[in-house]
Amino acid sequence: MYEEGTHLLTSMEDKIREWVFQKKNETGKFPDLPEEEEGGSSAIVGLVPPDEDATSEDARSLAEKKSERERVREQAKQKKKKEEEERSICLRPSSYVAAMQVACDQYQDVWALRQPEENTEERAEEDMIEAEQRARVEIEIRKQVDYLMRQEIQQLKEDVEGEKRGAKKKKRVKKGGKKGRKRKEKDLTPDRTTESLFEELVLNGIIKKVPEGKLKDLVGDVNLVGTEVLAKTSYPQPALGDIKNALTEYIILPLGVDGVHEGTSLVKSVLLVGPRGCGKSQLVQAVAYEAGATLMDLTATNIVGRYPGRAGLNMLTHLVMKVGRLLQPTLVMVDCADKMFMKKIPKTDKSDPRRLKKEMPRMLKSIGPEDRMVFVGITNAPWNCDVKSLSSVYQKILMVPRPSFSARAQLLRHLITLHGAKITHKMDISGLARITDGYSSGHICSVVSQVVTEQRLAKQDKNPLTAEEFVVPLSKLEPIYREEEEAMKVWFQRTSLMRKRARLLEEEAEAQGLKGKAAKKNEAKKPKGKKGKKKKKKL
Repeated sequence: MYEEGTHLLTSMEDKIREWVFQKKNETGKFPDLPEEEEGGSSAIVGLVPPDEDATSEDARSLAEKKSERERVREQAKQKKKKEEEERSICLRPSSYVAAMQVACDQYQDVWALRQPEENTEERAEEDMIEAEQRARVEIEIRKQVDYLMRQEIQQLKEDVEGEKRGAKKKKRVKKGGKKGRKRKEKDLTPDRTTESLFEELVLNGIIKKVPEGKLKDLVGDVNLVGTEVLAKTSYPQPALGDIKNALTEYIILPLGVDGVHEGTSLVKSVLLVGPRGCGKSQLVQAVAYEAGATLMDLTATNIVGRYPGRAGLNMLTHLVMKVGRLLQPTLVMVDCADKMFMKKIPKTDKSDPRRLKKEMPRMLKSIGPEDRMVFVGITNAPWNCDVKSLSSVYQKILMVPRPSFSARAQLLRHLITLHGAKITHKMDISGLARITDGYSSGHICSVVSQVVTEQRLAKQDKNPLTAEEFVVPLSKLEPIYREEEEAMKVWFQRTSLMRKRARLLEEEAEAQGLKGKAAKKNEAKKPKGKKGKKKKKKL
């Protein structure tokens, strides 16, 4: 390797000297060696022919014209594609496909040709190591040669042309206009430490301790019959498992994994919509725990009486964003998110829920691609405010439904066994799941904890647990009425995403209808001579 390095160094020096004197004969002046940012002498020593740059000016001008035309065409295509995406739902290509394709190509080029049977001892691939190290050595040697040749060229210039030593061209720095500048936020707490800011938010109840709990602790599977429901109702209602998968993709992975955060589209805010008691708050806490995020609570009832006045509100938003960036990943929870955009606030509500109405869009706008912060809103009555106002603040809207029959049966079986009770033949789980229709998962958890107590567990050997014992506590709870659930579905159908989905389904139905009409016309135009010939043969 040492002999190869010395031979490579001398050959590079000879090539660069030959290029220098060739340019001196053509222009009458000693040329400057290209800077390291431009590749240095890599084009001169053999990677790219050096004369190609001087002789291809016409080709460059033609290429620039072609690239300009292609750029205009590409802009027109992107504009047309954007209009189509606005009219319908379009899935974006994954940013990880290119990396996977590179890995597959590398495997096919390098590892697919090698036979592992011949290397059972798993010895090191010496040829691969030498090729990799040779490329690195060549780069290091070229940098050393460039440094020496720059000094040699400068000495020649001083001796022959009388130029001063160390003269370098000043690089012009382009000054951006005022329009492109991003306004910097004023730091209201420049002299305070992170510990003091964190302590202040904890004492004021803004930063909460994340309770220990994972998404897998929330019992619920995905909707396995979604395709059949889609054919009948055009919208399959998601199950709890689908909501957990969506939250994992939107929040947990981007907050917890740097590579995923850099490679996926930035999701700044998510809204969880659903009836009361369906586990929305537990979902947020489980997401914060699994992502290892700092949990902040900006609910109106939580910040009432804290940081009063306009100056106090500015200080609150400043502390939330500053500490959120310093202690990222950060999850900011806003319960009763609908009250922030209500037109008329009830007189009995003294929490001032519209306090952060103007500050929320500003905070979301200040979140950049490098920030790992997500705002999560929770509401069980979204119809109290306008759909556009909520959609303008929250990028993603997920509806958490009440549990279905199978989900209730699974939840009952899990909770009863979790409390230590035995499920015998006298426990009718199917019947109990039927009579709990209309109740949420929170209602079911409350009823099970009331029935399966320590005193009842002591008697279960003589008197096994029965489904009738759950009826009385269940009757004392107020169920989720059908009118409330229908209002939730109607509101969800009015969101921008569901409107796009409805347009897409209408376009598909129209296309299928046109195809059906064309097929009928073609069948009508077909000649009926064959049937007549068959009849003549029979006669």
